Amino acid sequence: MKKDIEIPEVENLFLAISQEYNIAFKSNDHYAYLINKKDADLEMVLIVSKGIDEHKETSVMRHKIEHLPARSFAKVELMLEDILALNNHFKVTFFENNRMFEKEFILKKNSIKEGALRHIDILNKRGILLK
Repeated sequence: MKKDIEIPEVENLFLAISQEYNIAFKSNDHYAYLINKKDADLEMVLIVSKGIDEHKETSVMRHKIEHLPARSFAKVELMLEDILALNNHFKVTFFENNRMFEKEFILKKNSIKEGALRHIDILNKRGILLK
């Protein structure tokens, strides 16, 4: 029965969208990073992302991180300007201590603005941190 299903809340897992200067193309590129601030390693991390708005929809992107150590991060994907103009959904599923967890992050369209960018310590980059 539904009342018997326990859905644990995920804490200390974040998604960051960073802004990085690309010397070769002389442009600001944006990347999505998964940040594990837990004291435990994550195993078999699966990330499914998709951009959506009223008139457009991107293909579904799937990423796998075999092992994400405690207190670390991993680069997930390049975020093109066209994609940042959409609402982006990231669904993250992973195992921690042989138990499955899931968390969804939503990056609202056009939210990457200079005034919204903050320094993200673990990345040592400027960006937006999604909780």
